[in-house]
Amino acid sequence: MLEKFLQTMKSDRAYAAKFDECTLEIEKKAKYLSHQYNNTSPYEEEKRKAILKELFQDENVNVLIEPPFHCDYGFNVHFEGFAFLNYNCSILDTSPVYIGENALIAPGVCISCAGHGVHNDDRMVYNTSKPIHIGRNVWIGASCVILPGVNIGNGSIIGAGSVVTKDIPDNVIAVGNPCRVLREITEEDRLNTTEEILFM
Repeated sequence: MLEKFLQTMKSDRAYAAKFDECTLEIEKKAKYLSHQYNNTSPYEEEKRKAILKELFQDENVNVLIEPPFHCDYGFNVHFEGFAFLNYNCSILDTSPVYIGENALIAPGVCISCAGHGVHNDDRMVYNTSKPIHIGRNVWIGASCVILPGVNIGNGSIIGAGSVVTKDIPDNVIAVGNPCRVLREITEEDRLNTTEEILFM
């Protein structure tokens, strides 16, 4: 039963499951590893890398995460290249979460695959879940919420405080609650490199 449930969790399809099917012991391991990570020193870089490899079950994971960080399982978070997650990011990975190369995730972001039944009779009985895809070169602003089943297109920006309930296309700026496309990103958005730019 557990193996079948894990296969469902790892699949790219929506599902509903009863609370008694929840994988509490696996969650405890992820919470333990997150706790270990969140209590490391900034100077313990190698220890942090080792914890993240175990948490995400990926020997080649290349991600910079500022603690605190929280997730439900870890094995359902997939980084498709380097990514940066700033302080206080939470990922409810009851389904796969795909985070594209060079994604920037600002402080206080919640990425949630998990939900509950809408009807009163279902809400305390069933969990629901849908996968989330975040494209390459995406910037998610501070305190955003990414809801189940959302796809965010390559190169797009999600403005701070947005609640993303539906798919966002490539190369746009989208903001609001619910999040809506404001405009496309164009050549006019390039920095003026003739002005003084400081290099550290």
